[in-house]
Amino acid sequence: MEAFMTKRSAIKHQVREGVLDSREFLQDAKVRRLPPRNGWSPYSSNDERDQAYLKTLKPKSDGQAELMAAVDHANLVLALGPAGTGKTYLAVAKAVEALEAGKVGRIVLSRPAVEAGESIGFLPGDMEDKLAPYLRPLYDALSDRLSMKRVKALMAEGLIEIAPIGYMRGRTLNNAFIVVDEAQNCTYVQLKMLLTRLGWHSTMVVTGDPQQSDLLPGVSGLSDIAERLEAVPEIAVVRLAERDIVRHPLVASMIGVL
Repeated sequence: MEAFMTKRSAIKHQVREGVLDSREFLQDAKVRRLPPRNGWSPYSSNDERDQAYLKTLKPKSDGQAELMAAVDHANLVLALGPAGTGKTYLAVAKAVEALEAGKVGRIVLSRPAVEAGESIGFLPGDMEDKLAPYLRPLYDALSDRLSMKRVKALMAEGLIEIAPIGYMRGRTLNNAFIVVDEAQNCTYVQLKMLLTRLGWHSTMVVTGDPQQSDLLPGVSGLSDIAERLEAVPEIAVVRLAERDIVRHPLVASMIGVL
């Protein structure tokens, strides 16, 4: 009886340690457990899954592929095109990708606070609260790549910064990924000031649609800036077209006739 208990204790020890020889099984044992770590598990491993939960960034058109390649190889990119071509989303997604990979130390988001033909008056709160309605498209793109909890945590740590265009004068943005959205609502002087904020080890992406400016005719400086910078080899100017629109098909049809 003592030998039986000793052998049974040895089997229990082997089970706990994850090493078990089938020859050591007792013939009269009614319950046989498999090793906890080395044996079969009903849960499939991550390597065997056919589908991953991590969203991969893939272009949906030739224009988007050109834009993504330009961001990878140039430190200053101007993305011009109609609504729905994914300019803002790709810029923010590339910014998050660079931050997660450790290529930059922070993300700086900037957008002109210009209403689309309707004045909403003064807004309560601090600077971020006042800019929140204008930066909603950037927040939507961020929350699609990161959870809102992670976005708030990164903003609290200063790794994601909301920088109003009016407060960018005199700054030098080093080791940062800068996204300037809705640049068609910036004047020539504002864009010149923004572009010259670029510092060492930084990437800047300027997005806008020259055909949808909310400023008075002739005030927007995006088209003029883009034409001048196309002559600089180190700067990429990507012009997206109607064929690159990835929203509802009616968007492309409307832009073609409006």
